[in-house]
Amino acid sequence: MNILVAGGAGYIGSHTCLVLLEAGHQVIVADNLINSKMEAVRRVEQLTGKNIKFYLADVTDEKAMEQLFSENKIDGIIHFAGLKAVGESVEQPLKYYHNNVVSTMVLAKMMERYGVKKFVFSSSATVYGDNEIPFVETMQLLPTTNPYGQTKVMSEQILTDLAAVHEDWAVTLLRYFNPIGAHPSGRIGEDPQGIPNNLMPYISQVAAGQREYLRVWGDDYPTIDGTGVRDYIHVMDLAEGHVKALESMDEQKGLAVYNLGTGRGTSVLELVKAFETVNKIKIPYQVKERRAGDIAEFYADAGKAARCLGWKTTRTIEDMCRDTWNWQSQNPRGYEE
Repeated sequence: MNILVAGGAGYIGSHTCLVLLEAGHQVIVADNLINSKMEAVRRVEQLTGKNIKFYLADVTDEKAMEQLFSENKIDGIIHFAGLKAVGESVEQPLKYYHNNVVSTMVLAKMMERYGVKKFVFSSSATVYGDNEIPFVETMQLLPTTNPYGQTKVMSEQILTDLAAVHEDWAVTLLRYFNPIGAHPSGRIGEDPQGIPNNLMPYISQVAAGQREYLRVWGDDYPTIDGTGVRDYIHVMDLAEGHVKALESMDEQKGLAVYNLGTGRGTSVLELVKAFETVNKIKIPYQVKERRAGDIAEFYADAGKAARCLGWKTTRTIEDMCRDTWNWQSQNPRGYEE
């Protein structure tokens, strides 16, 4: 299939492009490179020995998407092109609503216009809000605490409504949890700009001596050691889940929703300990007050993806820590080198 990967130069997008190419699909990437680097696309091409057709384009730009779709026969879309910093979304909500929701609407318009019938949407566990754990796909979605989460809920609703109208469409919403790790080659990985928003790249930057210590936001939660618990998933497992979802659409019509997670929770300090043990590097940390809006614990019920897609995670927390440090140590300045 010819697959458009919107946001394909980003962290999860680049790893998914690699898995798509290895599975024999052709890949077209649209990315504005605001939070990503063209070098990631080049390295995916090097790793696979295959070419990616790249468009430097903003997915919210309808004219640019019109050109892309008119020049290519697109069989399916995977939509990663979203802003994802929770704190920034609180400070700049309009920026997030425009980028994340309008991009979904523009891609849906192109589907209608060009007869594309397969759409995989990169959603998030944030849509569950502060629900009971484990999070199950059938749960009623609760209001999220930030505009980023709201943009995921809105995009899900738009795609749900469209799937109800277009009975020949296959639309899959993938709600995933906390992706970490990197390709085992160390050639592609997470390359945050500025201060990392996520835990693992911050840990790896402390390990590399780029930051003095890790800030642990709260140690008084009702969890195993008082620190927040999350469902960490290796980015390669996550990428493989997207390809499984796409390839299952030959038998699927209408809407499907899947959690992509391990089904297990790991605390902040457990992750730090695993990183130290695997890589034999001490990670100094300081405990700070809780951040507003943080939830004590959440993890996935991943049973539906296993039953319906034949997908489940195969990589461990230790694999995630090892592959993260392999990427960080080879690329101390990310893709800039």
